[in-house]
Amino acid sequence: MPDFTAKDVQALRQSTGAGMMDAKRALQENAGDFEVATKWLREKGLAKSATREDRDNSQGTVAVASVDNTAAIAELKCETDFVAKSDQFSTLVQEIATIVAIEGEEAASKKADAIDDMKVVLKENIELGRVVRFEAAAGNVLDTYTHRQDGRGVLGVMVELHDGTADLAHEVAVHIAFTKPSYLTAAEVPEAEVAAERETLEAITRAEGKPEQAIAKIVDGRVGAWLKERVLLDQAYVKDDKRTIAQLLGGATIVRFAQVSIGG
Repeated sequence: MPDFTAKDVQALRQSTGAGMMDAKRALQENAGDFEVATKWLREKGLAKSATREDRDNSQGTVAVASVDNTAAIAELKCETDFVAKSDQFSTLVQEIATIVAIEGEEAASKKADAIDDMKVVLKENIELGRVVRFEAAAGNVLDTYTHRQDGRGVLGVMVELHDGTADLAHEVAVHIAFTKPSYLTAAEVPEAEVAAERETLEAITRAEGKPEQAIAKIVDGRVGAWLKERVLLDQAYVKDDKRTIAQLLGGATIVRFAQVSIGG
């Protein structure tokens, strides 16, 4: 009988950053003694990842997966673009996106051991970032876009449309990747955020020496322009700036969209 339990293995993993099998072996080799097992892992170079937890991991890879009427985006974070572009790193984040698309966002936890093991193998602070999943309602269409740079996905987008086509959803997804809107409609923008921006723009306008009687109208125009940069439906379509996204949609409706970017 072992002198330790599964909880002991988990505790050793959390305290050292070692992989599951390494933590189990450390306890086996050291009769279940937690402190000796910790020292053993460090001497073997298997606990170094624990010292990396405070390192910046703003690099990484984004993967998108689609299965039937569902889609998912997963972000895996790391320290360097060299690791982010490695085959094993890209494979793991794609596996995470796929399992999330099939089983749900909580299924990403099934890859926790693989992430822990990769910390040791690649010697970086690697962790799961954002995970988002859409399941399209009956009759709706769902499409995605992955923006790739230097051999890796750096931004993933999902768009669900009602009364639209997959091609149209894809066009909107590509647009979102380039404009990065924060909101779908102007009504979604928090009033406090608009008020704060209006106050800033009014101060700028006054500093420019504009006539007092013209300030309100100028500020209204600038607030409108500011909103158009952030509201998807009001944005000019990147492939034809004479049309807004609302006009591009015709009779279709954007139900929702999501975007996940590295460092975003």
